[in-house]
Amino acid sequence: MYPRLSPRVISEESNLMDDLDPRPEDDRKLMRRLGLSFFLFGLINNVLYVIILSAALDLVPSSTPKGIIAFCNIAPALVAKVCWPYVLKGRIRYVKRIFGCCILSSLGMLVVAFFDSLFARLLGISLASFSSGLGELTFLQLSTTYAPPSVAGHGLGYFASGTGAAGLVGAFLWWEVRGLGVRVGVGLSSILPFIIPATYFFLLPSNSAFLYTSLPPSGYESPSGQGHTLPYTPLAATEEELGEEEGILRAGPRKNVSLTFSDKVKLVRPLLGKYMLPLCKCNSNGVAPTLLYPVPSPDKHWLLSKIIHSIRDYYPLWQLVYQTTVFFSRASISIGIPALPPNLLPLPSVLQGFILLLLVFESSIGFYAEDAEGLSITTVLLLISLEGFCGGLAYVNAFYRINQERPDPSSVHNMERAKQEKEFKIGSIGFADSSGILFASLLAVPTELALCKAQTRRGKMLCKEL
Repeated sequence: MYPRLSPRVISEESNLMDDLDPRPEDDRKLMRRLGLSFFLFGLINNVLYVIILSAALDLVPSSTPKGIIAFCNIAPALVAKVCWPYVLKGRIRYVKRIFGCCILSSLGMLVVAFFDSLFARLLGISLASFSSGLGELTFLQLSTTYAPPSVAGHGLGYFASGTGAAGLVGAFLWWEVRGLGVRVGVGLSSILPFIIPATYFFLLPSNSAFLYTSLPPSGYESPSGQGHTLPYTPLAATEEELGEEEGILRAGPRKNVSLTFSDKVKLVRPLLGKYMLPLCKCNSNGVAPTLLYPVPSPDKHWLLSKIIHSIRDYYPLWQLVYQTTVFFSRASISIGIPALPPNLLPLPSVLQGFILLLLVFESSIGFYAEDAEGLSITTVLLLISLEGFCGGLAYVNAFYRINQERPDPSSVHNMERAKQEKEFKIGSIGFADSSGILFASLLAVPTELALCKAQTRRGKMLCKEL
């Protein structure tokens, strides 16, 4: 018989093994690096979009409807999201995409900064928009290349947080630098895109780093609590990593795999009602420029008078409030709040539409008397906060749910095909979010003009003074 070890000896040996095994601490560092990398991807990729929206009043003449800015800021992004997943064949070249997006974004902002004509500025905005749309598509797809699902969800949650923070940071940045003028303020922002390739190469951990980890995949619990080999293998993100892992990963064919157009149509059909409709939402871009009130006096409204100094401050303020609440709601997954159940995914978009109708009523008719501007401003602040909160929830929950979907059983033994299917599916639904925003921007121009006319008919002339 083998000698029995006392509980004390077993405990000491276990503690010694824990001290010698650095994997749990290493895994936590990897997860922190992964989260920070995807947060920066979302932040920098989307911050230019928000800066342009926040600067809309300063980029075009006062007689030009601000909805034109919103249209040029979203239509090219929609083209990228609609076309690119279907045009692309075979494996995604992430390095080429990242460098292309970086150069295009920086060039677009430089055009906006150094050319004064309306056409040139709209062209620069369109370049930056296309880059932003392709960049968002790229990083959502990149998140699917990590495994287990808990790691992929961690990256996506922080990417969504970054896109939300972009709204807050972009609106705040323009609030602070708008006094420097368009040339300096927008010109400085052209440096920001170069943070993305730096993050990709120097901070983002390779997905091969998660091949062997003590982090459990979703629904899996190790009986011993020790590090373990994953029960399935992560999908490689790049051709270079595939070469490095050739001796490790042998789960089916990799070469010459390419989804056909019919394959993609077959994959996208089940996603229409499940994810795309909940993502398709409208916002208040056409209404916000008309939500104007007299400048609050220090005697009646001490706090509001510290924030609002002229009627031109209202539009940037609404953008700042909206983007702040979007940030908090998009960060819900990364801070540990459970995702919405699949059957409740449409709820945030429905509520956002109802809030939009209330804002239209406030702009055209008004909830209160003309001299109750303090109450009106407070009500609008609350409604825009709820609108932003609903918009952020719709975004993060839809993308998180599709990120966590398991591969189709028919392709589970073909790693390269499973990888491409997962990348295509998350990329294909992104256009729904942009479609809703584009639809809102198309309506923004006639909506802004109609609401301004409605205000002048009741004697409120503030929209004519911008």
